[in-house]
Amino acid sequence: MSNEGFASVWDAIEDTPAEAENMKLRSALMMALERHIHKQRWTQAETARRLSITQPRVSDLMRGKIGLFSLDSLANMATAAGLRIEMRVREAA
Repeated sequence: MSNEGFASVWDAIEDTPAEAENMKLRSALMMALERHIHKQRWTQAETARRLSITQPRVSDLMRGKIGLFSLDSLANMATAAGLRIEMRVREAA
């Protein structure tokens, strides 16, 4: 058994650092969207209308089915929900 430590679960389970970074960003966007939707008290039908997606797609989002969403689609949904995305890029440790 290895005692290797990881900075995140994505670093541990993804094959490459690039895949891990993509999953971290997707996860952060999904969680922000879920929090915002709950805070606004939108129904799934209202969320679907506001984000221009189907109600089953909202269900997938709220259930955290991260593999079904691209970074682009999540960014588009966040913007449609009225969220502003900020990004910070820095050199890897």
